[in-house]
Amino acid sequence: MVALTARSQSIRSSSHLTMQTVEIGAQTIAIRSLDWDRDRFDIEFGLRNGTTYNSFLIQAEKTALIDTTHGKFGQLYMDALTGLIDLSTLDYLIVSHTEPDHSGLVKEVLELAPQVTVVGAKIAIQFLENMVHRPFKSQIVKNGDRIDLGNGHELEFVSAPNLHWPDTIFTYDPKTQILFTCDVFGMHYCDDHTYDEEPALVEDDFKTYYDCLMGPNARSVLSALKRIEKLKIGTIATGHGPLLQNYIPDWISRYQNWSQEVAKTDNLVALFYAQDYGHSDQIARTIARGIARTEVAVELVDLNEVDPHEVRELVNQAKGLVIGMPAQSSNLAHAALSTILAAAHNKQTVGLFETGGGEDEPIFPLRNKFQEIGAIEAFQPILIKEAPNPAIEQACDEAGTHLGQWLTRDRNIKQIKSINNDLERALGRISSGLYTITAKKDDLINVTIASWVTQASLEPLGVAIAIAKDRAIESMLHVGDRFVLNVLEEGNYQKLMRHFLKRMPSGDDRFAGIKTYPATDGTPILADALAYMECEVSSRMECSDHWIVYSTVKTGRVAKPDALTAVLHRKVGNHY
Repeated sequence: MVALTARSQSIRSSSHLTMQTVEIGAQTIAIRSLDWDRDRFDIEFGLRNGTTYNSFLIQAEKTALIDTTHGKFGQLYMDALTGLIDLSTLDYLIVSHTEPDHSGLVKEVLELAPQVTVVGAKIAIQFLENMVHRPFKSQIVKNGDRIDLGNGHELEFVSAPNLHWPDTIFTYDPKTQILFTCDVFGMHYCDDHTYDEEPALVEDDFKTYYDCLMGPNARSVLSALKRIEKLKIGTIATGHGPLLQNYIPDWISRYQNWSQEVAKTDNLVALFYAQDYGHSDQIARTIARGIARTEVAVELVDLNEVDPHEVRELVNQAKGLVIGMPAQSSNLAHAALSTILAAAHNKQTVGLFETGGGEDEPIFPLRNKFQEIGAIEAFQPILIKEAPNPAIEQACDEAGTHLGQWLTRDRNIKQIKSINNDLERALGRISSGLYTITAKKDDLINVTIASWVTQASLEPLGVAIAIAKDRAIESMLHVGDRFVLNVLEEGNYQKLMRHFLKRMPSGDDRFAGIKTYPATDGTPILADALAYMECEVSSRMECSDHWIVYSTVKTGRVAKPDALTAVLHRKVGNHY
């Protein structure tokens, strides 16, 4: 056993990948893989501040490594790890969950430490057997199980399934009061600070991470929080971003409040998918993100891991059902599908998608069965024949948004009909222009009609736009994104309005039949617009059900100098 002596050490590579090792407690060290330039993580995130992958080493009478890192760090990570410990003395490798960004180097560790015992949830061990393709010693743990490393480090395991993988476990060390949580409480953020020293800098990333990964399983979050409420926690050692130490009650309270808010809604979608099959995980989470945009709760459920009683209970509660087709060979998934069909009814809204695993259960027979029940189809079946690309991702996101908007239609109609006071009528007399916003991000292009637009600054020239949170284009209007503001012409806007307000199947070309030409970055400019401005988002402010997006204007042109801007006159102020 090699003692830990260095307080902190960094190793840099030419590709701007950094390894940081720092002691975070008695005989406990964090091995942090800092990815400074990464600008995208899976399909959920466009990253602004890179990301980190955190691994941990506890070296007492016995030694334990908690998680590895992303495979891209390869030799950098292995050099840092072998500089801290002789791997032939490693006793345990604890796998918090098997997502590749945390288990990417498990195989390499096993090659140098064949004696090690791999510790994880039952399903994690099963996943690893299919990942590493070699025999290894293993120990399955469940909630409340312990492993004693000596010197007071008696590790306790906390089951936290579906956060955000079905095999997730926490590890708690009472000696140091460190709770190792992997993805939970994490964020995609990269800097040299080990801890949450300046919460204002990371709170947006903390919330975005929760919304994308934890929010869709709010009920599972609450269950996990209940399991850890009696623990004395001095540090939350997360799998991504800074470790949390200075504001722990606040971070936990945010998770509690956000999850309670989501879980209490009477609008719930149960999204069933096969976690480890094809591209099911990516597709399911993209659809869930679109649903969540409409403030409808989503519960993600692995078809291969769910109890039939839980399936019935969830289907009975849900107003919407989304199902990703499992492998034909999965008996557990087939049993779950049968339970879903038995519990479904004609007042529910349904959506189906393939997962691209190569042996998907046929989608159309299941679709026919839901039609026989009388369930409403929220979107056409999404057929996946290849790895998800930006167009597929956009179609999945929009499909989720369409489903959420359908489920909230009664609430919105009720709001519209509740016009009975002078205030709403007075607000409606605020007139506004009519515009379209076109945006391009990577290979994705989107468009929306906008009316709440105003010039917001003179130096620099800037405009402010109010965008409803349930608009699909909202995800393309973050700080640094570019878009085109097209000004519609009085007497010549009706055709464009009808076209862009028409609901189209997810993935269809929004600009089919519309004349456009490219802006500087390729974003479509409407040829029939009165004027256009190319803009870049500088800041955003949350305003209840809208985002106020402030942007600087980079360039623009008036196509028809003598024409007037189209004006929208409303009668009331509680809807467009």
